[in-house]
Amino acid sequence: MRLLIDEQLDAYCQRHTSEPSPNLAELVRFTRANVDDSQMQVGHVEGQLLAMLIAISGAKRVLEVGTFTGYSALAMAEALPSDGLITTCDVDPVNTQVAARAFNGSEHGHKIELLLGDAKTTIAAMPAEPTFDFVFIDADKGSYVDYYELALARMKPGAILAADNTLWSGRVLTPADADDLGIVRFNTHVQQDTRVTNVLLSVRDGIMLVRKLCS
Repeated sequence: MRLLIDEQLDAYCQRHTSEPSPNLAELVRFTRANVDDSQMQVGHVEGQLLAMLIAISGAKRVLEVGTFTGYSALAMAEALPSDGLITTCDVDPVNTQVAARAFNGSEHGHKIELLLGDAKTTIAAMPAEPTFDFVFIDADKGSYVDYYELALARMKPGAILAADNTLWSGRVLTPADADDLGIVRFNTHVQQDTRVTNVLLSVRDGIMLVRKLCS
């Protein structure tokens, strides 16, 4: 992933963002040392942003699409109340073992439910109730619109959805491959959706924030 801002500015942002918990810091260290494509891990600033969104929205029930090694799920779980729950979905049986170990080693791990399998199938099998208060999408880019529609149908009015990588290292301006086009299609789909309001943020690799207006 190519940084969208100067490296010095990125470092400055990180120095002026609340420190991650020891469990999160250890998960970063382990992922970088042992996991291929470790740059896919949600970073320090984005993790703190997700935690803050959870806290200020009062979310208690969260859906995550794309677990990887668990950083974002654990960051959000740390911000949830004791009776909150994150359902996180992923298809990778190897990287999710790293996530499961991190969850089990945290006092907040009981708030996380890890479901292995195709997220489209997993979410489609979920009942319409109870609804989700917050959704985070960070998975295969070509399926973002599918994940969005499945999640939106299970979100209450006023609920928030965040989608990662929505600037895609700037390739949204000159899309070439299927992943590029998937992100462009998603951003256009959200922008044209009258059921929501949205803002595209240039945090890390781009975050699309969406608020559901009606059922």
